[in-house]
Amino acid sequence: MKGILGKKLGMTQVFTEDGTSIPVTVIEAGPCSVLQKKEVETDGYESVQLGYGDKKEHRANRPETGHAKKAGTTPKKFIREVRGMNPAEYELGQVLKADLFSEGEKVDVTATSKGKGFAGAIKRHNQARGPMSHGSRYHRGPGSLGAIDPMRVFKGQTLPGRMGGEKVTVQNLEIVKVDPEKNLILIKGSIPGPKNSYVVIKSAVKAAQ
Repeated sequence: MKGILGKKLGMTQVFTEDGTSIPVTVIEAGPCSVLQKKEVETDGYESVQLGYGDKKEHRANRPETGHAKKAGTTPKKFIREVRGMNPAEYELGQVLKADLFSEGEKVDVTATSKGKGFAGAIKRHNQARGPMSHGSRYHRGPGSLGAIDPMRVFKGQTLPGRMGGEKVTVQNLEIVKVDPEKNLILIKGSIPGPKNSYVVIKSAVKAAQ
């Protein structure tokens, strides 16, 4: 298991030798610093804590500054643990870059999806709308909320509400290209989140179907 933190820069396309266009998402992957190693003996599980993006000293509190100094680095803006990474293979303060991954590898990408605000049942839950003709008196409403007998709305009923802004993981995405000099990873297809949002890239946990 390998993992790295990064930032989504946007989307573009690359072309194969035969001229086929491949849509890709450009991610600035690293450099990331190893801030902490967690082991079974002390923490009950294994993981490696990574930090991405330097934070200004005056914006970091004392715990953040002290935690970073243990690893011999500066406070970071984005900190995440990657489970499955073997702590014995990494050292505190070690810098991980985009060349950690290679072309053709399958990865899972975790990010926060775009926030849509308050959305209706059609947009939020893909419900069907009613007739749009005059007199139907039902167009884009949420539909029936349940039977008369319970006299209540069942838990889990699909209703309008806040949409987006959730943690989403997209699995089995293919790395099309890696640029170690610019710390860029080009991943086939789209990933969640707006531009300049933080992402976590990990080795795929499931085999491609």
